Amino acid sequence: MPDQTTPQSPGYHYAVIARALALIDKAGPGLTLDDLAAQMNMSPAHFQRVFSQWVGISPKRYQQYLALDHARQMLAERFTVLDTALATGLSGSGRLHDLFLRWEAMSPGDFAKGGAGLTIRHGWFDSPFGAAIVMGTDKGICGIGFAADMGAEAAVTDLTRRWPKASFVADPDPLRPWVKAAFGPNDPGDGQTETPLHLIGAPFQIKVWEALLRIPTGHVTTYSELAGAVGHPKAVRAVGTAVGRNPISFLIPCHRALRKSGDLGGYHWGLPVKRAILAWESARTGM
Repeated sequence: MPDQTTPQSPGYHYAVIARALALIDKAGPGLTLDDLAAQMNMSPAHFQRVFSQWVGISPKRYQQYLALDHARQMLAERFTVLDTALATGLSGSGRLHDLFLRWEAMSPGDFAKGGAGLTIRHGWFDSPFGAAIVMGTDKGICGIGFAADMGAEAAVTDLTRRWPKASFVADPDPLRPWVKAAFGPNDPGDGQTETPLHLIGAPFQIKVWEALLRIPTGHVTTYSELAGAVGHPKAVRAVGTAVGRNPISFLIPCHRALRKSGDLGGYHWGLPVKRAILAWESARTGM
């Protein structure tokens, strides 16, 4: 795993933010900057500096994004009807599309083989949300998991058991340019503007994941909307299962799927990570 203690690393920043999230959840919006910094054994100035480097706005403003009603606010103000998302051009504003992300799906027959004949390289990388295990084939990234909530060993096991007959090789170097494009600054001049994905799943799962890719950055939709978008409006539970089985977290944005009530619903890599990703994206899209 990468060293998350370096003050300049996104993983270090997320470790600080994750602790802050727990304190904010427990204390509510009345928690002041001074109180929050003191509970984390940091000076207010240092805490605010680390916070701003990670999210780009003040802790007070970020607390508003993390409020318990934030998901409901997003549903009210940034709800995406997937059937019209492409027609209105909304999806063109998403960060994934700015990166010219492309994807290729495994055939149903190949998927049924459980990954037999596939070589999947993997490695640990720093991300804005802590340590991330990233896996990929020659065609692109096929798995991203976050260890902040469930732990490193569980995250690796979770992904590898999805393709039980594949050959897994610890070799992060071929993945590094894709990871840089996925988590790094969106700079068209850096020579790396594409993140290829290799979707390995059952046909129904891939249809759901394709629908998730149509949700623009900073927007959300509901599980029932996803069900309608894939042509199975009554299969909300099956859609929820497919969302939970999405192996490429963050890039295939399962975190943008909410319940109709505005509740966050579940998140495979932990609800604290889901809330942090939603708040992180909201801050960057100026919600």
